[in-house]
Amino acid sequence: MTNRIALITALTVGALLAGAPAEAKGCLKGAVVGGVAGHMAGHGKMGAAAGCAVGHHNANKKAKQG
Repeated sequence: MTNRIALITALTVGALLAGAPAEAKGCLKGAVVGGVAGHMAGHGKMGAAAGCAVGHHNANKKAKQG
């Protein structure tokens, strides 16, 4: 089960990183923050995936404003 979650997380992060550099930057920063926060709660991989998604969203939002 853990390997399956790790694989899904890796594929999700990889798919998000395949976008434009600004999107990848937001994803990487969010993944680091989410991974640390998730690690503290015992869910580091899920936190990293969620952080990547939020960072990706925020980078897109910022790009549209500027």
